[in-house]
Amino acid sequence: MRTNEGGRGFASRRFLLGCIGAVVTALATPALADQALRPRGGEALAPARPEEVGLSSERLGRISHVMQEEVAAGRLPGAVVMIARRGRLAYAESFGFRDKAAGAPLAKDAIFRIYSMTKPLASVAAMTLVEDGRLQLTDTVSKYLPEFKDLKVAASRPNALGEASPDLVPAERAPTVQDLLRHTAGLAYGEITTNPVVKAAYAKAGLFKPDFDYNTTDLTPEEFTTRIAAAPLAYQPGTVWQYSLAVDVLGRVVEKASGQRLGDYLAERVLRPLKMSETGFSVPAEKTGRIAQALPNDPATGAPNRLIDGAVPKNDSGGAGGYGTAADYLRFAQALLDGGSLDGARVLSRTSVELMTADHLGDRIRPVVSPGELLMGVPGYTFGLGFMVRKDAGIAGVPGSKGEFLWAGYAGTFFWVDPKEDLAVVMMTQAPGPSRAYYRREIKQLVYGAIAD
Repeated sequence: MRTNEGGRGFASRRFLLGCIGAVVTALATPALADQALRPRGGEALAPARPEEVGLSSERLGRISHVMQEEVAAGRLPGAVVMIARRGRLAYAESFGFRDKAAGAPLAKDAIFRIYSMTKPLASVAAMTLVEDGRLQLTDTVSKYLPEFKDLKVAASRPNALGEASPDLVPAERAPTVQDLLRHTAGLAYGEITTNPVVKAAYAKAGLFKPDFDYNTTDLTPEEFTTRIAAAPLAYQPGTVWQYSLAVDVLGRVVEKASGQRLGDYLAERVLRPLKMSETGFSVPAEKTGRIAQALPNDPATGAPNRLIDGAVPKNDSGGAGGYGTAADYLRFAQALLDGGSLDGARVLSRTSVELMTADHLGDRIRPVVSPGELLMGVPGYTFGLGFMVRKDAGIAGVPGSKGEFLWAGYAGTFFWVDPKEDLAVVMMTQAPGPSRAYYRREIKQLVYGAIAD
């Protein structure tokens, strides 16, 4: 079974990589490229033959063989991969099953639960409010959510015997909007925190469900805000990078600052302008048959896979509640690559995108686990405002460029933007479990290996 530590050898794959599949033939002429690349549903980027944008058709064929092998071995249910370079769609393929149990093939317009890839969307929504002058990064969270006044931190102090004893101490400063965007507010996820006091408090409040990871959609906005503000922080605000429910709290701030439900504001300011017509916080009844399904059990652990179902939630989870297609998310990624606009529609200024994709941790904020190690099992990355950001070309054990930015989702989705290479890539699958980091590294290797200019 594949794991975060790297998986097994590739002897069975080597002979397959010497063969070039039907996708290369399909992309051989502009007319066929148009037909092969344009996904149904949503608005596609203009297509291009790979060679027109500095990619190798032959090397891109390796992606097809690798994905088909993973599906055939039962390690993935299916996947959609889309690659844009120089603003044009050079690769768009689907593999495997939308629902393996039903024998339903996966189409390029399949709808995926994107989980934490909702975070960049909500972060961009917040930045539109910053540009409007309705929000400042230095604003305290309590300015919009009064429940966040007078917070406590779950720390430890030595007892009479000199042993560490749990204690609640006052927060030394109030968390800010910037803290929410960069995960330095002192919040946590019950699923991954090692602070037993915080984990227990989140479980009691329904913010952490041991049998259903990363799901707070059963709480109303008011319930969510009240309960998370009442739980202790895991760290002093502004001192530690800890991946957390911070962007869910950011969603509540967006609602207060905009006067709209998060999904409505996001649709108005980001999704509709970018023609992302298949993205939202629920899936309409007539489209539920397009939702991609995970395998019943994780192949690596045997644990059951349980994912949110597409129904209208009680609250729009800015951190993990989104649904969408690969084509939609590629439009979002391309808009960021193009400095905040796409096809004449501007959602952010170039300067805001640059600010979001800069290093916001520096040397003053220490990570519990670094962003790159959390996402892909490699060092070399810092965090900006909503995105993980590569610090240098080296260090990380995956190809990429200084300044690339990226994030991923619990159920197996992944995207990255590389401004130096003028590249945007989206991979969508529904495969939660410990193999996620392996597939993120794998697709990066395959894509960069296809650059031929």
